[in-house]
Amino acid sequence: MARSTHTVTNQAPPLVGYDVYSADRALTAAVARHVDPELIEDARSELSALGRTSGSAQVQEWGVLANEYPPRLRTHDRYGRRIDEVEYHPAWHRLLGKGVSAGLTSAWTRPGGHVRRAAAFVVWTQVEAGNGCPLSMTHAAVPALRADPALAAEWEPLLTSTVYDRDLRPAGQKAGVLFGMGMTEKQGGSDVRANTTAATPLAEAGTYELTGHKWFCSAPMSDGFLVLAQAPEGLTCFLVPRVLADGSRNVFRIQRLKDKLGNRSNASAEVEFDGTWARRVGEEGRGVRTIIEMVAATRLDCVLGAAGLMRQAVAQAVHHCSYREAFGGKLVDKPLMRNVLADLALESEAATALALRLAAAWDDGGEEERAFLRLAVPAAKYWVTKRCPAVAVEAAECLGGNGYVEESGLPRLVRESPLNSIWEGAGNVQALDVLRALRREPAALNATLTEIGRARGADHRLDAAVKNLLTELADLEGVEARARRVVERLALVLQGSLLVRFAPPEVADAFCASRLGGDWGASFGTLPHTLDLRSVVERARPVG
Repeated sequence: MARSTHTVTNQAPPLVGYDVYSADRALTAAVARHVDPELIEDARSELSALGRTSGSAQVQEWGVLANEYPPRLRTHDRYGRRIDEVEYHPAWHRLLGKGVSAGLTSAWTRPGGHVRRAAAFVVWTQVEAGNGCPLSMTHAAVPALRADPALAAEWEPLLTSTVYDRDLRPAGQKAGVLFGMGMTEKQGGSDVRANTTAATPLAEAGTYELTGHKWFCSAPMSDGFLVLAQAPEGLTCFLVPRVLADGSRNVFRIQRLKDKLGNRSNASAEVEFDGTWARRVGEEGRGVRTIIEMVAATRLDCVLGAAGLMRQAVAQAVHHCSYREAFGGKLVDKPLMRNVLADLALESEAATALALRLAAAWDDGGEEERAFLRLAVPAAKYWVTKRCPAVAVEAAECLGGNGYVEESGLPRLVRESPLNSIWEGAGNVQALDVLRALRREPAALNATLTEIGRARGADHRLDAAVKNLLTELADLEGVEARARRVVERLALVLQGSLLVRFAPPEVADAFCASRLGGDWGASFGTLPHTLDLRSVVERARPVG
């Protein structure tokens, strides 16, 4: 009797054709919490539309293609002329166009814009993280350029445009522009004050000629770049346009593209300046202070990007386990797998809650909220981005061998997951930045403790963790060696305070018991078995 050997059974369907935003209960709750009630319906409609786009099979395929066909460098044209251009797959341009039109560069132009953009960034990252880099830098360039009102008036309308114009033309002839950034050099890395790129003043006030190199310059086909270089008065911030006003190409020599672990759809380059025309942004010798607002905004995007990657990893794991059967039942119903999924879901929800709270502080803009951001952003950047790789790897394991296969999408998430921890200052840089804020800016600690204190008395484990944190902070002698420990505790109590106040009781209980109460092992899936883990997993399910 003939028997079929290729009948496909017990496989989860693809996670496509759904609303990525509306299916994320933690994200929708955070948006409802932080967006003005008069704006919430408009925000929901806008984000749900992006969520449906993000969950569509076509757009998901664009993400695959943009990574399967990474950018290529063309240094010269067919006639031997130097052009320094990067070619991308059409899918990259489609993704970038969607991101720009969705408002991922226009938070500065509308009420509640930062929370709405943050939620959109979390959603869009789940499609393809590489195009988030130019979107992030373009968004973050706005506060840096505001150090020079004339430059801001010229460039800000183009930076916040919802039109993606990919052609290399003078900015004045375009409907919208993208920006990149060049800070690190071979000899300096995070120590930007060791930069050697030189800036020589020209006859026209505020203009300079740059000579030097940058070891990392992402999105080198952008229309402009914020660059640090040594001017006569010290390290200074400059705007380097890709194309000059007369239509000629500025000297922007792309030496090679980086062959990266992940983020492969996005070009990162080594570039050289040789008589490159630039305009000063802010005062000479105040380059770090000028560009610091851009750095703060991109660091928040690292938190948002990590939260998005974690959410997609958890969604894929819960989705798979909801369909896959083993040992007589659905994987999601097995107590041990449920423990793993719940543990992953806690990490994802805590990251989302903290990331959106930071975005809300940007929208507020008040003195206390700005002080809160000064401490909370580097702490969140340190902790959330470090949790991302662990979540991605464990989520892939939930799919078993299927999770190790490229077609599942999990390997791309795993490769992408370390990036946000490394970019815009790796872990030690963030930890040291927190120490600087603690020592020099007491208002930052006061604002952060005020935020944490809003949950006082709601959970005894949180109260005990706050007490332990204060003990750590009371002894800043020799604190550098234990800076990571301090920052980790700070981030955890921030997350705990938000979950205790706003998350369902089963989520807050599980987080406090494990992350703050110490009833947790060294790997995922070690939550106390007495918790309501079924409800935690159900909350993380991407579709009903």
